[in-house]
Amino acid sequence: MHMTRINKNNMFVAALFATVFAVVGCSSSETPDSESFAATAEDFVDLIIDGQFVVTMDASDNIIENGAIAIDDGVIVAIGSGEDIHSQYSAAQTLDGDNRVVLPGLVNGHSHAAMTILRGVADDLALMDWLINYIFPAEVQFVDAEFVRIGTELACWEMIRGGTTTFVDMYYYPDTIADVVDKCGMRAMISSTVIDQRSPDAENAADALRKGSDYIRRWKGRNSRITPIFGPHANYTLNAEQLQATRQAAIELGVPISIHMSESLFELQYSKDTFGMTSIIMFESIGFFDGPTIAAHVVWPTEAEIKILAERQVGVIHNPTSNMKIASGISPVTDMLAAGVRVGLGTDGAASNNDLDMWEEMRLASFLQKVEQMNPEVLSANTVLRMATIGGATAIGLGDSIGSLEVGKRADIIQVGFDDVHHVPTYDVVSHLVYVTDEQDVDSVIVDGKILMRDGQLLTIDTKRVATEARALAAEIRIALDERNR
Repeated sequence: MHMTRINKNNMFVAALFATVFAVVGCSSSETPDSESFAATAEDFVDLIIDGQFVVTMDASDNIIENGAIAIDDGVIVAIGSGEDIHSQYSAAQTLDGDNRVVLPGLVNGHSHAAMTILRGVADDLALMDWLINYIFPAEVQFVDAEFVRIGTELACWEMIRGGTTTFVDMYYYPDTIADVVDKCGMRAMISSTVIDQRSPDAENAADALRKGSDYIRRWKGRNSRITPIFGPHANYTLNAEQLQATRQAAIELGVPISIHMSESLFELQYSKDTFGMTSIIMFESIGFFDGPTIAAHVVWPTEAEIKILAERQVGVIHNPTSNMKIASGISPVTDMLAAGVRVGLGTDGAASNNDLDMWEEMRLASFLQKVEQMNPEVLSANTVLRMATIGGATAIGLGDSIGSLEVGKRADIIQVGFDDVHHVPTYDVVSHLVYVTDEQDVDSVIVDGKILMRDGQLLTIDTKRVATEARALAAEIRIALDERNR
């Protein structure tokens, strides 16, 4: 901010001297060309992003050919043709738009970022076998604040590289996660996990809720890019009273909740056996939806439950890759969208995916619905791209500030290179973004007006250090696992 003011003041002084020089040096018959003057403070901005195409994802799905965006103080101040933007604004930095597509940053609505360290530890297993016999024991044995720091840095590196600018996280040591996000420049909603068993950072649900409340008080309002929230794990790891207590704490602190919901047939049967009703109806019966809720997975909702989700404005996060890998099922995404449910996309954790590639999630989300309904027309490229941008932002409660390229919104923006052979030729830019693009095509990433990656080079993460630390930690875990399995 300080440098921006200095730049603006310098430009104003330059304009003033240029004007004086022109008046003194020109004869009365000469009229100086206004374009020869330096830009004034009023039209000098921090950044201009150019693009061969600017895909706005606004309400009209406008696409501007040879467009540009002017950004100042982290906010989009103008969007239009490149000619118009450059004629009205000068910038401290400009991102070239040759063969580049500009669009909103991707929104990963459900993740367990630090689990990048456990990528590949346990595969080809059913959800509850995977959780109870592998992941929960590994977390108790290995996860501490240092594990979370390294794993989250690794995840942020992967997400930035792939064009994700915002993510919703649920894991342990949330202060550590927030510190990483603070430094790397991403935007995140960071959950404090509440689960009724011994976990890496709490003894039980009551301890987790108390510590989570303290964390939220520390971070609420501290950084505009970071939203501290609660993350009760599920209705099979918490009882009704514990879920109600978490919702009440969230209401008192004024924060949302992220939770796994209606994810598996196990959960469906558990809910019927334990509560006498299916999961979503159970949550509705205890007033759980009385505050903002982000529901991850939602694979097995009934028609009545879909209506509840729509009426209660629950944000549903579809995780197609994870759901396929663990064989949880195929979420009725098209039915939920038709009913007015807010649906976004997520990767889940890298231990059950096994990457954090939102482009892959878009493709698989579309293809799964097409083959499940035997209808190639459902979940079109544009619909699924909206789920990854403005739809996801709306599902997590941030649709008023991010998710589309519109004047007044925060500048969370990516440039995608269309240089690779798989983009030649391009007839429909949205089709190529969804059905062709992968994470290696992302060229530049901007969050809140700050460049986090430029021309494929990360600027806010020491990737060599993170890779070294991650490999060293994985080596320790591998040795421990080998000893445990003997």
